[in-house]
Amino acid sequence: MITTDFAPGSPCWLDLGAPDVGAAAAFYGAVLGWDYEAMGDGEEEGGVFRKDGKTVAGLGRLTEEGARSAWMIYFTVTDADATTRAVEQGGGAVRVRPRDLGDWGRMAQFNDPLGGQFAVWQPGTNKGVELVDAPGSLSWTELYTSDAAASKEFYGTVLGWRFDDMELPGGGGTYSLVTPASLPDERMHGGVMQLPKEHLVLTHGRPYWHPVFDVTDCDAAVARVTDHGGSLQMGPEDAEGVGRLAVCVDPAGADFVLLTPSGR
Repeated sequence: MITTDFAPGSPCWLDLGAPDVGAAAAFYGAVLGWDYEAMGDGEEEGGVFRKDGKTVAGLGRLTEEGARSAWMIYFTVTDADATTRAVEQGGGAVRVRPRDLGDWGRMAQFNDPLGGQFAVWQPGTNKGVELVDAPGSLSWTELYTSDAAASKEFYGTVLGWRFDDMELPGGGGTYSLVTPASLPDERMHGGVMQLPKEHLVLTHGRPYWHPVFDVTDCDAAVARVTDHGGSLQMGPEDAEGVGRLAVCVDPAGADFVLLTPSGR
């Protein structure tokens, strides 16, 4: 369960880097019912997505040369500078050094030792998104990696996570559930899944994080994805004890998952 109390180690924000801000806003508006609100003077530079008036994500223009369009997930930390030192000591790399965003908070972005990108947020007046674990919002985070053991060692040290392994049905491998070490099991917020490098086609073999968005009807949401220029990597299919899900890619190549939880 993801909540908005944003305890250290929990996901608190996500934003999308897109080559065409207007096109991305239209796509996610159609798929997830989001409204886009531009920040500053230029609508094409970026802004925020809202669902029912509450902030659910950010959107910005992709400016890094050669980078793919992707979602960036931010995790709450108490000290972005200390986290940066832990990243470097753990073999990761700094993409954006810690910097203040006014009085909102302090952010930094990193690569893990295998190349997976993630970010951290040291909150000031802005704690994070305003709606989670509800239709049209973030409900889970997921890392696909070619080396789950190495990833768990790194993130466990840097972000203070513990992991509980479960075997997937049908010989599908091991899935590691992620929870901040100081919190109970019901506060698990994500998973780590090991896949062969050749299956990580979006990043040419490097690990990557993606968000899972709650939807009331997975099949209907998938139809909206394909109707508006997106595509499917997997599903829709039922996952026992989890719900009905599909792995999707938006028209610019950013991946995400749609999930209708079990019992809805």
